[in-house]
Formats: sequence, structure tokens, C-alpha cells
Amino acid sequence: MLSIDPSSMSERDNYKFLIGSVIPRPIAFVTTISKDGVLNGAPFSYFNIVSSNPPMISLSIQRAQGRQKDTARNIIESKEFVIHIVDQENVEKINKTAANLPPDQSEIELASLTPVDSVKISVPGVKEAKIRMECSLEHSLELGGLDTPGCDFIIGKVVQFHIENDIYENGRIDPWGLAAVSRLAGNNYAKIGEIFEIERPK
Repeated sequence: MLSIDPSSMSERDNYKFLIGSVIPRPIAFVTTISKDGVLNGAPFSYFNIVSSNPPMISLSIQRAQGRQKDTARNIIESKEFVIHIVDQENVEKINKTAANLPPDQSEIELASLTPVDSVKISVPGVKEAKIRMECSLEHSLELGGLDTPGCDFIIGKVVQFHIENDIYENGRIDPWGLAAVSRLAGNNYAKIGEIFEIERPK
């Protein structure tokens, strides 16, 4: 077995090692509003649950050459954002939002996504997602980097859930109905595959 010291590798090689190893990764499509009122949307696969009491999620938004991405800046400035689960029906449109656009252009318009008003926050979500979560900023941290931070780590508190009626029953979400997709490495994604059950020890 190879044994590799990450300090001996480039940032790019560490990135490739991590995204090829930590799979599959759930994908959050995040909408935010800039201080100029532009609705921004971008997908992130450094995304997960932090807590259920209260419900909180995390995003790690990588910087490029120390430059903060629009999504991180908008979240930190407005303290609000919406998380959407990426699924088989919306993944093609969501993929278009990964394009590098200037801050005054909306990825939502580029991908022909449909804005929908939120209930408790001012940031709209998009209609094409089966699940969306309105979030308020709980914590933001600048992490990593030798001279400048390498990422913005965001923890959001979910203040409102939205879910399609036909995939939610008795407090449970139908994984087949949701049909979430996950991120692998490169241009590769994965669907929900075979589901198997293992009883947890008492």
C-alpha cells in the first residue's frame, strides 16, 4: 500500500486524492442574493448535515487563489441562503450554474431555473428542486491556506423545509422518489444504486 505525505503533494493533487476517495458526496445547490440584488446559484459537493437539534447543515466553499466565491461572500453579507437537493431531474440544469459568471450575472437565468419565494428569508429558492431548505447563517470560518484562507466554512441553521408531497409520507422521504445524485471525481456523478439494510447493534 502506498503511503503519501500530503505536504509533499501539490494542492491540485491533494484535491484529486480527496474527491476520488470521499465518494459519493451529496450535492447542494445554493441560492444567494448579492448586495446588488442579483440572484446567484451554484452547486457544492463539500456539503453535509451538522446537527438535527437544531437542524443545521455545512458547506465548505473553496477559494481560488485566495479569492472568495460569490456564494460565500453573499452568505456572509446577507446571513441567508437556500439549499436545494440535486436530483436526476434537475442535475443537467444545475450543472450549467457551475459556469464562471461575473457577480452581476445570474446563474439562475443562465440555466433557465424558476425562482420561487421563500417563507422566512428574503432569498428565493428554485422550483425545480424536490427538496429545499431555507437557511440562516449560524457560523462562518476562514480555514486553511498558508498566506490566505483556502476555504470558507459555512454552517447554516435550517429555518424552513420544503418538500414535494408525493415523496414524503409518515415523516420519511422516499429515496427513489427523491432520486438524488451524488458527486464523484472529474465529470462523474452517481445515482442511488442498490439499497441494502444492515441492522445496527444495540
